[in-house]
Amino acid sequence: MASAHPVDTPLPFLRQLAFGIQHVLIMYTGCITVPLVFGAAVGLDRETIAMLISADLLIAGLITIVQSLGIGKLAGVRLPIVCGATFAGLTPMILIAEEYGLQAVYGSMLVGGIVGLALAYPFAKIIRFFPPLVTGAVLTVVGISLVGVAGGLIIGNDPTSPAFAAPSHIALAVVVMAVAIGFICLGRGIWSQLGVLVALVAGTIIALPMGLIDLGGVAGSAWVGIPSPFHFGAPEFPITAVVAMSIVVAVVFAESTASMLAVSEITGKPVGKGDIARGLAGDGLSAVLGGVFNAFVDTVFTQNVGAVATTRVYSRYVTATSGVILVLLGVLPKVGAVVAGLPQPVVGGVGLILFATVAVVGINTLRKVDLSDRINTTIAAVAVGVGIVPELAEGMFEKFPSSAQILLGSGITLAALTAFGLNLLFNHTRLGTLARATVAPGSESPEPGTPAPATSAGTPTRSGAVHAPATA
Repeated sequence: MASAHPVDTPLPFLRQLAFGIQHVLIMYTGCITVPLVFGAAVGLDRETIAMLISADLLIAGLITIVQSLGIGKLAGVRLPIVCGATFAGLTPMILIAEEYGLQAVYGSMLVGGIVGLALAYPFAKIIRFFPPLVTGAVLTVVGISLVGVAGGLIIGNDPTSPAFAAPSHIALAVVVMAVAIGFICLGRGIWSQLGVLVALVAGTIIALPMGLIDLGGVAGSAWVGIPSPFHFGAPEFPITAVVAMSIVVAVVFAESTASMLAVSEITGKPVGKGDIARGLAGDGLSAVLGGVFNAFVDTVFTQNVGAVATTRVYSRYVTATSGVILVLLGVLPKVGAVVAGLPQPVVGGVGLILFATVAVVGINTLRKVDLSDRINTTIAAVAVGVGIVPELAEGMFEKFPSSAQILLGSGITLAALTAFGLNLLFNHTRLGTLARATVAPGSESPEPGTPAPATSAGTPTRSGAVHAPATA
């Protein structure tokens, strides 16, 4: 009788618990940063932000369990992955909140999740249209566009406030970044992986005598509680907001697909289109639950993918244990209240590293693409440029209808639409073939599917296309 694959093999309880806790510690800061930034950006009080954090952890835990263990043939890729709130939906959510209110944010997320559930299986069949050329450009824009959000947390968002851009706040953020850099670059083993969390704790301790910590909401928080459904009222469904959040779900699908294929390669556990589809259904389910319980759209956390590769612990029961821990944290409101009281310059300092890391992940993804091909280079350049320009040219679309600004004002959405459309046009139609045929003799780009010249990143195909195995 053949032994079970390491992915499907539970570990002894104590080892499983230890590695499960490690996964939570690795992803915790990135997961809670999204509700912290969103809450601050839309002007929520600390009590409400604490509720968002609890909901965020609860849904992240549930989706991690679903992805690790599966729900029959409906959802879950059954790989050792940990899920959490994605940064990709942050900017569109902020714009929707400013234009339509929080009821529209969660109503559009709910509908976006339903659309995602409906498209999970069809999407798994067309993943070749979302190669690294598309996902890399989008991730690059995601990271760059959020750097400004981190800056706002550091200096404040009210220029009339006496504390705006206070040198002491900027210095605190610099110290936090220095601590994180020191642990990440010089630390050994788990200390390197926990560098951001250590910096968060160190920055909070330093902020104590500065009077930047407000834990007034902790005493009034319950020890145990479940986030109430539709906390902000009955959901609303403005068509522009629904379209924007549906695009966010599609971007998350592309991001998660790449991560699931990476974990499959790392663990040696093959996945087919059916497995990918069930994994994407898990992402769609996160948006549905997020819309109901005031949380966020979840995706596969790349830092935990790296942890699987580093530790060589492949059991999906370890990440299922991580999911259980996250659920427990989510139903302990006092935990959310403590985190909501963290100083904004401290969160901004670690956020700057996290957001910039997302951009670097995008750049590294683009390295899988044959960028010696002039068309691929143009697609990547235009997508990144179009995605960044709304962030740099403030007010660029302010004379457009307010509903249109939800889509046009989000660089992430513009980058996704641009990269997908141009890749489809030039890498999947005869137009691209004809365009490449005009290249001077001796400098032709490789035909679709042929390897590009070897680089330090490997031997990518023309568009870095990702092909899942044909088995279901």
